[in-house]
Formats: sequence, structure tokens, C-alpha cells
Amino acid sequence: MKLPIYIYGHPVLREVGVDITPEYEGLSELIENMWETMYFSDGIGLAAPQIGRAIRLFVIDADPMKESFPECAGLKQTFINARIVERSEETCSENEGCLSIPGINERVTRPTSITIEYVDANFQPHRETYSGFAARVIQHEYDHIEGILFIDQIAAIRKQLIKGKLSNMLKGKVSAHYRTVTAPQKKK
Repeated sequence: MKLPIYIYGHPVLREVGVDITPEYEGLSELIENMWETMYFSDGIGLAAPQIGRAIRLFVIDADPMKESFPECAGLKQTFINARIVERSEETCSENEGCLSIPGINERVTRPTSITIEYVDANFQPHRETYSGFAARVIQHEYDHIEGILFIDQIAAIRKQLIKGKLSNMLKGKVSAHYRTVTAPQKKK
């Protein structure tokens, strides 16, 4: 089932996700729905807060990026209860976008490599190191389960330049080819 994407300004996007267990109700179906939603929305990653769940779960399929970024070849994984345990000192800036902030792309500086610990959809533990664009994609989705959005990490002048677009999103004015849930509107 295609789920709606929660848009900038919705409080769930600022919550720190909680760990889950294999007994989390409807987990298999939820993961399946997240994959379907991500593909339908033309994303390469989707975190649970983006579909209204403040839990430590995200899915990534960066394989379509392998032509430009060979390190993304075969990167298709479900990450549960993830923790980034190491980040390189070396950084790199690249453009990023987000399904929860449609129509905005900005340069974000991130560590070029990370080591992450997580369990997969079968709750098997992993400790893996990623670099390049693969590390960027993982860090972007990881930030979601920490209540962080990519626009939190851009230069103040760039944030000022997109202020109008963000303000429109807060007012529920969003254009996307997928279903969305906007921030609750305050009663006047």
C-alpha cells in the first residue's frame, strides 16, 4: 500500500525515533509498504518518520545511482535500530533533496564515510562501513530517525533563500506527485 509522505513542519519529523522489536505490530507489512511508497515517490530512501512513525526504521535502495556512484551498486537494505558509530573527519558537499521537502535541493556537507550498526528486517545484526554517496544516502535517512532534516545543515544564507517555500509547506501548500500529510494547521 502506498502511504502518504509527511511534509516539512509536521511534528513527527522532529521526533527522535524509538527502537523497535520483532514484535512491533505489523512490522513486515509496514516495511513492505515503505518500499512501495518509496518507489512510487521516486525516492532512494524512506524513513519511518516520513510516514508518520517515530521509530528507528528506514529503507534504502541506492542501486539506481550506481552509474554515477559505483559504491551504491547493490545497496538495498532495511535498517532497524541503527546507530552510526563512526564518522570520518573528511567531508564532502553534494546536492540533496527529500520527499518530505519536495521541490527543494541544497548542498549538504557530510562525512565521506561512516560505520553503522543495525539489524535488518530479520533482526540479524550488522556492522558495516560505507563511503561516498552510499554513506550520504544512509546519513540522510539516519538523520530522519534522529529528528533532523537536511535543511538543518545548510548555510544560513541558503536557508533564508528557501524560507518562502518552507513557509508555504507549513501552510499546507505543497506540490508533489504522491499523497502528502502536512503540518496540522492552527485554528484562527
